[in-house]
Amino acid sequence: METKSGSSNSVTIIHNAMIVTMDPESRVFKNGGIVIEQDKIKAIGQSADILSQFSSLAHHLQIIDLHGHILLPGFINTHVHTSQQLARGIADDVDLMTWLHHRIWPYESNMTEDDSYLSTLLCGIELIHSGVTCFAEAGGQYVSGMARAVEKLGLRACLTESIMDTGEGLPTSWAMRTTDDCIQVEDYTGFLVDIVEFITMLFFDLLMCAYITALMSEQPGLLRQSQMELYEKHHNTADGRIRVWFGIRQIMNSTDRLLLETRNTAQELKTGIHMHVAEIPYENQFVKGNRKVEHGTVTHLEKINFLQNNLLSAHTVWVDDTEIGFLSRAGVKVSHCPAAAMRMLGFAPIREMLGSGICVSLGTDGAPSNNRMSIVDEMYLASLINKGREVYAKGTTDPTALPAETILRMGTINGAKTVLWDNEIGSLEIGKKADITVVHPNSWSMVPVHDCISSLVYSMRTENVVSVMCNGKWIMKDKKIVNVDEGEVLLAAKEASSKILKRAGISIPNRMKVL
Repeated sequence: METKSGSSNSVTIIHNAMIVTMDPESRVFKNGGIVIEQDKIKAIGQSADILSQFSSLAHHLQIIDLHGHILLPGFINTHVHTSQQLARGIADDVDLMTWLHHRIWPYESNMTEDDSYLSTLLCGIELIHSGVTCFAEAGGQYVSGMARAVEKLGLRACLTESIMDTGEGLPTSWAMRTTDDCIQVEDYTGFLVDIVEFITMLFFDLLMCAYITALMSEQPGLLRQSQMELYEKHHNTADGRIRVWFGIRQIMNSTDRLLLETRNTAQELKTGIHMHVAEIPYENQFVKGNRKVEHGTVTHLEKINFLQNNLLSAHTVWVDDTEIGFLSRAGVKVSHCPAAAMRMLGFAPIREMLGSGICVSLGTDGAPSNNRMSIVDEMYLASLINKGREVYAKGTTDPTALPAETILRMGTINGAKTVLWDNEIGSLEIGKKADITVVHPNSWSMVPVHDCISSLVYSMRTENVVSVMCNGKWIMKDKKIVNVDEGEVLLAAKEASSKILKRAGISIPNRMKVL
């Protein structure tokens, strides 16, 4: 980027750019300019008009010539486990229950708050490199660590703590932790010490699950208090870039009491709920057997009036047409994670969801279930996978399924709607926050660009993202992360990951003969 600065930089003009606004009119300026004042967009239009209109303020301006680069809203990743970044590669090619009970939960149970901070830094750096300015955390234990990293990097985020109160295989350490700051259930400390020895000898997972459930039933306001304290501590911090949502890990680890308590508290605080929904066929079978409903998770959530317009439903793969109707009527938002779905879950009926009016956005999921934290990759996969699904679902091909413009909406404005932030982000419009991504199209992977929109979805690579701004401040400029030293984070991440695996007793078997 070529920059000219006046004596004061309170206003920035970016011009000579292909601007993809993602506004309600889907405007694209072939040679556009945008004016940013502090953290908001003040004007947008043709470059010549913008430069003429604001030329009198030249001594107060920073003027940036993008030389034909593409400028668009920052991407929004609506489902990512930032605290799992240090677990990349520890659970490849294993079934979901092994993945969860023997790799991920032991890993997460042995993390510290500093580990969570470092993991979120590492993940955040990768997100920024793929043009992400905002993400929805899918749930972890140490939200304070996540918040520190988000504030440091300059990102925008909806953070959640993983909440569970029942289920086989539930990590024992999570029975005592009710907030990210490890508030202890003091009345039960002595009892816990005694019972752990007994549980270790007999059917450990099952008995601990029953213990946890009993513990929670004795403390009717405990989880609500936990969520409230977390909200009060972190919500609307970091210049308003951090919001706190409530997290439900999944229905198999949640009682109806927990679901409804979470629903009511979220309504009271006017915040969102992030939940994994209908991920695998076994989940629906479990719900049918234990909740006594005809189909599965979504049917049960409808039955107990849990579905509402502040629910972010992650994955949502195994749903039928009736359940799609339930989601649509309630205004539930869905996060589609193509790579993770293909790895472990299956084909989600995304085209049918969009056709029913459901707001569908894009997520990467966590590093152990995807390995790549790139929304750029997810856009490419989302279109191709859902085109291919037409053969699987209908026995015919349809290359028009999920076209590039739909995919780009899913990565931007639909993402903003999903995280309940579309009044401020997701499109480039006057009065909205200055969250922008700059793409350099003059590379071997994108040239020639005949159709800007299709090129962004089908040709762009992560390497084409050169600069990222969030809340009016550059957080990556000319491919360099602004607020942290990437090399230092990489070194610290390698060391921390090895220590966590050692504490957790996780050993990754060799696939080939290692000499």
